[in-house]
Amino acid sequence: MALELDMVRLKAIFEPRSDILDGIKRCAETPGKIALFNEIALHVHRTIAKRGEPKAQSRKVRAGPGTNRATAGSPANDPVLLHAKEISVLRPQRKKLELCFTQSCLYARAPGTTVPIQGIVYAWTNIKFIFYLPVPEKAQVQHNYVLFPRGSTVPSESGAASSGPLVFTVPATTPKEGTIAGAAAAASNTYKGIFHSALNNCLRATGSGVKIVSSASNKSHSVVRQSNRSKEKFVHVRGFRGSQDGYLFFLENGILWGYKKPLIFFPLRRIAAIGCTKMLQITFSIIITVFTKKGAINNGYEFSMIDREDYSGIDDYIKRNGLQNKRKAKKGANDGKMKLEDLDDDDEDEEEYDPSEHDESRNGSGESSDEGDDDDDDDDDDRDDGGW
Repeated sequence: MALELDMVRLKAIFEPRSDILDGIKRCAETPGKIALFNEIALHVHRTIAKRGEPKAQSRKVRAGPGTNRATAGSPANDPVLLHAKEISVLRPQRKKLELCFTQSCLYARAPGTTVPIQGIVYAWTNIKFIFYLPVPEKAQVQHNYVLFPRGSTVPSESGAASSGPLVFTVPATTPKEGTIAGAAAAASNTYKGIFHSALNNCLRATGSGVKIVSSASNKSHSVVRQSNRSKEKFVHVRGFRGSQDGYLFFLENGILWGYKKPLIFFPLRRIAAIGCTKMLQITFSIIITVFTKKGAINNGYEFSMIDREDYSGIDDYIKRNGLQNKRKAKKGANDGKMKLEDLDDDDEDEEEYDPSEHDESRNGSGESSDEGDDDDDDDDDDRDDGGW
C-alpha cells in the first residue's frame, strides 16, 4: 500500500492555513517527503497534546457569530499591516467581509471576529497572478481585484483546484472614515492607491516578482458601446460559456474569463491556439485550446454569442500574439521544443520566460500596471479607435 499523507493530523494543525496544506500536498511528491511531513505532523501534534490543548487545535476553525478567538498557528496572530472593512468579496464566497494583510498572507474574516475564514487565506508566496479590472454594467465605476493562486488558472483535468481565486470589489470613491486602518493605509486616499501599494509591498517583501496587471482602454477596447456609461470605452467583451454569461478580458499576459464560477485565466504560454467559428450575421464564437501539463492539447474552451463588431479587434489580438497557428504549436510540443515546465503556470520564473524561444510570432508587451498610476487613460495610442 502506497504511503499517504496523514491528513487528519495535518488538518488538525493547519486547519486555518489552507495555503500551507496546499503547499504540503504539492511538495509531497516522493515517499521520503511524505514520511517527513507525517513525522513533522506527529511531532507537532504530540507537542500540542503535552501542553494540554489538543481540542483547540483539532477542531475546525470557521469564522461565525460565536467564533472570535485565534488558535496557535493562525495568521490572526500576525501583525496586521492593512485592515479593510466593508469589502465586497465575490469569490470564493459572496459576502461583505474584512480583509487583512500581514507579512505572510492575505486573509478575510467576518465582521466582528478575529479568526480568518477557512478557505480565504492566501500566502503571498502562493500567488501567481493579480489583476485589477473594471466591473462591467455598473452605474458607478468599480474595479475587481482578482488573485489567482498557483494551479488555479486553467481548470485541472482532474477537477477544480484546492484553492480557488480571490475576487473582491473596490469603488472609485475615497474610503469612508474608519473603514481602512494599519500602517499601509497611509499610502493613498483612494482604494486603488492603498491596495496597489499594499499588494506590491507585501509581494516584494517575500521575494515575489508578481505584478498587478490592469487593462487599459488606450491599448485595447471593445467597439460596442454600453448603455449605462455610453461615453466610456470598455475593455471587456461579453459572451457565453455554455448557458452562463460572462466577460472576456484580452490582456497583455493572457485572457481572463469572469466573474462567475469558474473563473479562468489562460496565460499566453498555455494557449495552443484560438480559432473563430460559428460566424453569424450578428455574433460569432471563439475556441481557446490550451496545452495540458502533459504537453498535449485539450479539446478547447468555447465562448459564444460574441458581438461581430468586436471580431476584427479580437482577430488582431490573436495574430499579434501568434495564437492562430494550432498546427505549429502542436508540432512544437511534439518536437519537445515546448518544455513541460513552460506549460506549468506554477513555475517560479514567470518574468524570465521569453515567448520567442517557442513561437517567433508571439510578442508580449511585458508591461504591467504601476502602483503610482491612478489614471489608465492618460496616454494616446494609435490603436485608440481600432478596438483590441
